[in-house]
Amino acid sequence: MRKWICAIVALITITANAEVKLPQFFSDNMVLQQQSECNIWGKADANKMVMIMTTWDNKTYKVKADGKGDFEVKVKTPKAGGPYEICVTESSAVILHNVMIGEVWICSGQSNMEMLMKGYKAQPVEGAAEELLACHDDGLRLFYGKRRASLEPQQDLAGTWQPANAASVREFSATAYFFGKALRRVLGVPVGLICTAFGGSACEAWMKADWLKAFPKVKQTITEEDVKKLQQRCPTALYNGQLKPLIGYGIRGAIWYQGEDNVPRYDYYAPLMARMIQGWREDWKLGNFPFYYCQIAPWGYDETDWALYNSAFLREQQEKVESMVPNCRMAVLMDTGIKDVIHPRKKRQAGERLAILALSNTYDIKGLPDFAKYKEVTFQNDTAVVSFDRSKEWVYFEHVNSLTTTDAEGKTVSRNFELAGSDRVFHPATKVWASRNHVYVICDKVKQPVAVRYAFKDFVVGDLMHDGLPVSSFRTDDWPPTMNAVNKATGDYNNPK
Repeated sequence: MRKWICAIVALITITANAEVKLPQFFSDNMVLQQQSECNIWGKADANKMVMIMTTWDNKTYKVKADGKGDFEVKVKTPKAGGPYEICVTESSAVILHNVMIGEVWICSGQSNMEMLMKGYKAQPVEGAAEELLACHDDGLRLFYGKRRASLEPQQDLAGTWQPANAASVREFSATAYFFGKALRRVLGVPVGLICTAFGGSACEAWMKADWLKAFPKVKQTITEEDVKKLQQRCPTALYNGQLKPLIGYGIRGAIWYQGEDNVPRYDYYAPLMARMIQGWREDWKLGNFPFYYCQIAPWGYDETDWALYNSAFLREQQEKVESMVPNCRMAVLMDTGIKDVIHPRKKRQAGERLAILALSNTYDIKGLPDFAKYKEVTFQNDTAVVSFDRSKEWVYFEHVNSLTTTDAEGKTVSRNFELAGSDRVFHPATKVWASRNHVYVICDKVKQPVAVRYAFKDFVVGDLMHDGLPVSSFRTDDWPPTMNAVNKATGDYNNPK
């Protein structure tokens, strides 16, 4: 199969005086999306004919470069398999070796997506050493894009495709790796992961200027000085520098882990993120491709410069996105946070929960667990009765011995539930118990409750579970938020009094 490619290359390179150039993500070891029409593009001599030959079907595609030398062609891919070769020729040739056909996912966000398997300084990834001993897998391919903030849209993203091994996985996103590993294990096909992330990045940075016009609080006119000063927090800068080069690459979907930087601007995060997803889909022209994302984990925001904000309101905004955007689901991480560290060690849980969503909803794998979601509350005298949807059988409390106590009747008392009456003052619940898809909450200080909250603080260790997965923090009220710092002395972030 390779003989005809070698013969063509030998003939062409005798008189070659120019060079076909491809973006760096079209290279050896790459993965193309199976059973689709994948775009391949690059640079050649202006107005010259370019040929693309693929060894999986022995087809030759011809396309004429435009006056600037830009060319693009769609190639049809078969069912998952490989390795294959692709030859791109004009007056010179580029041969891409060891190409696999499989499932391709974009992995983006800020530092918790960017966090490498080797961890950050004094912030390790749990189980990294053991994973590096067992991570060799030629069917899992990794592309880690280099950081770049830019005022102008870029055409290339620096990086290389590498098969998964100890060296490549160590320098790759831990969350994305665990996601891809789970897909490989269940689907049994090659998986390609393209990670384009930037620590500390704002959601606004991953959006085009036109999409941001609907958000007057966002800076609308961006200059080169803004990019230099704000970098990853500058609106449009990462869309231009790290996402635009990839748009058009054949993918199945995207995973996203971001939100921490937007905590101080939580009030419009849901429509902002929804518009970002819509924009990505519009640009990729693949319809409503799957988009799965991590809810930010609890952390002690109240002990930082962000002390005026309760990050539970950002988590609430993230949850709203599910109902605003089709084919979009959230992985809950309420049980993974660390009070003093914004980068949770439990990246396996993040990646595998994203994989559960993808396997269940995109690949239709049966029997996997699902995240229960707060549905409604009713009040029966002094008791709040909270119900959940997507609940197959029951909700329950995890780690009862370490996180909760029990009353004289053996009912679980969770430290994460609060009740308020008409005075809007919240008090910790004194009795909480679960029965199938309902949770019953009582507080001795609130005889006529009108609102209930669960884990609605900066840092908590979530203990409400369903089907082995945590339930998101939630509130049943829609009262305006109270600044954390108002009553910081008492540690009560809900009550101003």
